[in-house]
Amino acid sequence: MEHSEDVILTNMCMVYDGTKVLVEEKRLKDGEGRSRGITFPGGHVEDHEPIVDSVIREIYEETGLTIEKPRLCGIKDWMEEDGRRYIVFLFKTDRFSGELKSSDEGKVFWTQLDALPQMPTIWHMDHMLRIFDKEEFAELFLDTEQDWKPILK
Repeated sequence: MEHSEDVILTNMCMVYDGTKVLVEEKRLKDGEGRSRGITFPGGHVEDHEPIVDSVIREIYEETGLTIEKPRLCGIKDWMEEDGRRYIVFLFKTDRFSGELKSSDEGKVFWTQLDALPQMPTIWHMDHMLRIFDKEEFAELFLDTEQDWKPILK
């Protein structure tokens, strides 16, 4: 018996250089230039695109940097109201080249990793850092049945 489900695939990458990390101040899509919060760059996986290729492409599009050897360190996932699963593949790398430049997605800049908790980050970034930086967990599941309760596994 075959089992399948509708899935939205996305990615995010922590590009780091020593104690500095590359962050993006994501813009809302409302045309007013308002910020959605600080996060790591990333985006959607295109149809029939390999997952690793998607993160390399997204980082280049949003930052101008070409990353190498992104390492999968975990996932973030939840169930959408329409029943689809939303999966974010979480990568990290310290191998990059190119000239840093912002995009329509938002302003990109370097900051100290330990400064992130004091910044206006996207929701559950504190939990994601336990996957990206500490590698304590492999998955952050958002339990939508319990008001988006973050569960680390």
